[in-house]
Amino acid sequence: MKTAIVDDDPIVCSSLITILEATNATEVLWTANDGETAVTKYFADPANRPDVLLIDIQMPGVDGLEAARRILAKDKAARILFLTTFDDKEYIDQAIALGAKGYLIKQDAASVGPALQAVMAGQVVLGAQVLGKLSSPPSSPTSRKDISSNARTNASATAGERDTRMAASSYASLEGTIKVSDSAFSTLSARERDIVALVAQGLDNHDIAAQLYLSEGTVRNRITDILDKLSLSNRTQLAIAWLNADQH
Repeated sequence: MKTAIVDDDPIVCSSLITILEATNATEVLWTANDGETAVTKYFADPANRPDVLLIDIQMPGVDGLEAARRILAKDKAARILFLTTFDDKEYIDQAIALGAKGYLIKQDAASVGPALQAVMAGQVVLGAQVLGKLSSPPSSPTSRKDISSNARTNASATAGERDTRMAASSYASLEGTIKVSDSAFSTLSARERDIVALVAQGLDNHDIAAQLYLSEGTVRNRITDILDKLSLSNRTQLAIAWLNADQH
């Protein structure tokens, strides 16, 4: 696996490189200390594009959210994992709406490698503190930054786990707040609602198929139909919208 690290603290970048490469979890292609540099490096050469990009939120100049938006606008397949000290709900909502593959709080260095593996395996990784924030009322982003040089994260899943649960939250796009109405969910069939509930629990298509005695192909097609009906882009948004709804 190849990664890149974006953080305005060089010590954090250096610590993460040491941790990740010592465990053979990944090769670090490059680092950057601001969003503008990160975008430039990402698109400078195809060989510079990491499998997963670790990026902080608040940085001088172009911040992490804006850098992620620019990267995903040109490379929709980019895997972006936010790694930050900030657990503000507004930031988390924006990161998810952008299409981030995860949002972790710097707390446990040993979890960084497993979190990267989980993202590579197609999972969305949300730290335990992040899940708690998503089920709480919105709060204003913290204005001050207190970064630990130990570069620690709190991941709630590894590549072999399926417990990356989504928590309730309306999610914000760059243009405003998006929310699926309860009446929209009520238009789904009972089987479709069963599928959505299992998606919201973090289950993949294989596990959903096993629980509902369906084929994986059927589950995949049903989820595609559900996303179309609700005008959603992906299963992460579907899970969060479902858990935020009051009708179940």
